Amino acid sequence: MMNWANCKNILCIRLDNMGDVLMSSPAFKALKESFGAHITLLTSSAGKGIAQFIPVVDEVITYDVPWVKGPSSDIDSFSEIVQVLKAKKFDGAVIFTVFSQNPLPSVMLAYLAEIPLRLAYCRENPYGLLTHWVPEEEPYTFIRHQVQRDLDLVKTVGAVTTNSQLVLTTGKEKKDFVLDKLSSLGLNLDKPWLIFHPGVSEVKRQYPSALWTEAGKLITENLACQVVITGGPAEVELCADIQNGIGADCISAAGEFSLGGFIELIDSAPLTVSVNTGTIHLCAALQKPVVVLYALTNPQHAPWKTTGKILTFPVEDNLQSKNEVLQFLNRSYFKDAAAGIRPHDIYLAVRSILIEGVAEPMPELIITNTNVLA
Repeated sequence: MMNWANCKNILCIRLDNMGDVLMSSPAFKALKESFGAHITLLTSSAGKGIAQFIPVVDEVITYDVPWVKGPSSDIDSFSEIVQVLKAKKFDGAVIFTVFSQNPLPSVMLAYLAEIPLRLAYCRENPYGLLTHWVPEEEPYTFIRHQVQRDLDLVKTVGAVTTNSQLVLTTGKEKKDFVLDKLSSLGLNLDKPWLIFHPGVSEVKRQYPSALWTEAGKLITENLACQVVITGGPAEVELCADIQNGIGADCISAAGEFSLGGFIELIDSAPLTVSVNTGTIHLCAALQKPVVVLYALTNPQHAPWKTTGKILTFPVEDNLQSKNEVLQFLNRSYFKDAAAGIRPHDIYLAVRSILIEGVAEPMPELIITNTNVLA
């Protein structure tokens, strides 16, 4: 069997969204630094955009699989992607997952593509599908941050890095262009401002727009601070509603920026307030403070190694996942969760960071029942 140290052409499979890809970037870096390998990322159409800003990724292949939430490629293309991967003659494949995901469908892609070394966490015995099997212990024995989980996975085959920060490059768009755009939308660049990012990809992580509005009013009226509401093209109406509710000292920039421009926007802002979505991981990668309105879904995905404040709220019963692993989390870790986040809580967090200069280091895990593993 080939040794991983001799792998010079490695496929990293991370088939989720932008934030997931970013959280795996230190592990990509470990593989590249340790083995001097060419790193190809196989990811979804939702995850591919961020890859161009991760310099340790040399090549990107996009494929939307049916076992991950989102659009999926047609069934005829499955054999085509196998042939694409096979033609690349990869030495090894690493499959990155959240602990609630079954890795074996993704492993099967690598197996059919005849990639000789295949590494992943797996709950059940994969037998010949994996050449390097790391038994899945989360969340029943312990829980780690996703970044640490991914680093620990590649460490089992000898890949390490001395810098575990998220990997992200800036400068693909000019910061002056971003600021000029904000000015043209009505932002006074001579006055303090911050970002509100309310949009989510899943309803269960949504914070009510009326409460966003109330928090915005408290901030603009009491802190003399402007609010820039951000979002993608599909969130223009949501952002406009919140902007209209806040009124003065608030603009909407939804749909105005490419991903590169959005990265520069976050890097320019003194503070971002966001739901737990890819935006908070951009903040972490850029080492910018963030206030997170964190729906209690997966506790692994706090912003990694940055500062700010996390405010949690429970997911409504009718929106809870049917995944048994996530149901275990809800029963065991989140049963003592607070009722929710008040707009005044957001206001106090913003005031503490912007006015009082108090930005706390982020916890690695979002756990409300801290004695559950005792």
